[in-house]
Amino acid sequence: MPVIEIKNLKKHFGKVKAVDGIDISVEKGEIFGFLGPNGAGKTTAIRCMMDFLRPTAGEIKILGRDACLDAAELKTDIGYLPGSVCLYNSWTGLEHVNFSESFGAQKSAARELAKQLDLDLKIKFHHLSSGNKQKLGVILALMKKPKVLIMDEPTLALDPLLQNSVHHFLLDSRKAGTTIFISSHNLSEVESICDRVGIIRAGKMLTVENIKSLKEKRMHTVSATFSEEFKTADFKVAGVQNIERIDSRLIISIRGEINPLLQKLTKHRLKDLEVSHATLEEIFLEFYEKK
Repeated sequence: MPVIEIKNLKKHFGKVKAVDGIDISVEKGEIFGFLGPNGAGKTTAIRCMMDFLRPTAGEIKILGRDACLDAAELKTDIGYLPGSVCLYNSWTGLEHVNFSESFGAQKSAARELAKQLDLDLKIKFHHLSSGNKQKLGVILALMKKPKVLIMDEPTLALDPLLQNSVHHFLLDSRKAGTTIFISSHNLSEVESICDRVGIIRAGKMLTVENIKSLKEKRMHTVSATFSEEFKTADFKVAGVQNIERIDSRLIISIRGEINPLLQKLTKHRLKDLEVSHATLEEIFLEFYEKK
């Protein structure tokens, strides 16, 4: 049974169809990335998952329970990070931690997480920088080692080193069996930690694919300069989209597996060989523009 199961979820605000019939299934121990530009419906969908908004139609089940009917009970098993961390301005980080710890008897990892993220829990929330506010939000989401993590832009406002620390926390949580659902604009983040990704536009799901299959769609550009005569036609292998010849140089665009092309090239004497590839962001943008 999937840990998170969303069927035909719709959330309309009058004539605005913020989420318009999406289906998502996330398995235990999986990190699922939810991608799309601003206004695509990501945050609305997450708020429905947390029962902060009631769906217009559809069904959301988390850990086999109804996300609306069993919302209170589910909160004990879910760690949540909103897209914008807004807490009590006059409370310190420690007061927020103590308040959260007062619900339930499970051991908290808050102080250890604060140490690893270099966050002083004695500082009041309104005195924290945006990055430190995000750190506190991450700590509150992770501190009780929840069965499910739902995070909207988890590394927003964090520098690269701290982003890497949060990634390690998430990967460790996955190893411990936690199921993680993250919305992110950071495509390198998604590429490095997610198992699968769902792409949403204008409230509708465009696709759900695993990271490996997305990477296989990468377009490579191969530039080869020869020191001997060659025939351009010899390099028209599977996946080649375009070949341009400039004197003794070939510029080849190829999608997917490039080893067959490299095997052909290395049968010749080469002066130079360069291979570059599209990032996941470029793949995403290309896919998005085609739909």
